[in-house]
Amino acid sequence: MSQYTALLDANVLYPAPLRDLLLQLAVTDLFKAKWTADIHREWIEALLRNEPQRDRAALERTRDLMDRATRDNLVEGYQALIPVLTLPDPDDRHVLAAAIVGRCDVIVTQNLVDFPATALAPFGVDAQHPDAFLVNHLHLAPGVFCASVRKVRARLKNPPYSVDEHLSTLTQLGLVATAAELSGFAELL
Repeated sequence: MSQYTALLDANVLYPAPLRDLLLQLAVTDLFKAKWTADIHREWIEALLRNEPQRDRAALERTRDLMDRATRDNLVEGYQALIPVLTLPDPDDRHVLAAAIVGRCDVIVTQNLVDFPATALAPFGVDAQHPDAFLVNHLHLAPGVFCASVRKVRARLKNPPYSVDEHLSTLTQLGLVATAAELSGFAELL
């Protein structure tokens, strides 16, 4: 089991295809995934705000399944640290606090500007865009990574997705390098 630990920000849990891939990789123990109840609330509230037709109960079920699928994922007891942290967006301090308390190596986020290296370095935490994070893990274990993509794609049944359609979805989510590198492994996906 990898000890490399990633705190997943709400914006990488919001889009289902990215969330599914990150969770499938975490289940394989390629890395340890962590989050908080506050991060869960953020991605669920954002989805309901942007897609009011969504069923809250279904999203909460997804949250519960996530919590059960991976070991030691829920970070707690970080709230007291929030007021002493400084970030460009004070609303993101809870994410850094959770990363510190959860002993995370990296925060996986689409908002890199909100997590400058100068603010994270004293705590030994890095921030990575999900595309860079995924490409790094693809290079570390291409077989495990491709098997995970295959499992995620196999679960897509309504409608089913071809490899090209799935890679196109990843590209549309900003995972341009990941999709480009995966295209070389199309027969394994």
